[in-house]
Amino acid sequence: MAKAIHMMIRVLEEARSVQFYKTAFDLVVAERLDFETFTLVYLRNSEADFEVELTVNKGREEAYDLGDGYGHIAFCVDDLDAEHARFEAEGLAPRKIVEFERDGALLARFFFVADPDGYQIEVLQRHGRYR
Repeated sequence: MAKAIHMMIRVLEEARSVQFYKTAFDLVVAERLDFETFTLVYLRNSEADFEVELTVNKGREEAYDLGDGYGHIAFCVDDLDAEHARFEAEGLAPRKIVEFERDGALLARFFFVADPDGYQIEVLQRHGRYR
């Protein structure tokens, strides 16, 4: 059986991205691997083994073109309203909370936030299939 272990995104500024993911999701550096032309930074927290891998290509100065293929990564939280308020207080500019229903029942409550490089992140209330 396969197990998801990480997702990778390319970022321009390592410190800025590490700080964002620490502030937003309490992800900390699990490992940092420095190579001649790039650096890999693996972020995780105590909730799961799944990691966000930041790839920093040395010498890159222009923003990455995210194109129209990337969707988002999602994190679930116990108290969506409290997290939304915390994101606002931290200056992370979360979008409004949305409630999504299917067949008259709540499917999901969530908001989106963008990281410093423009990657979209969905923050969901723990509920139903989102655990």
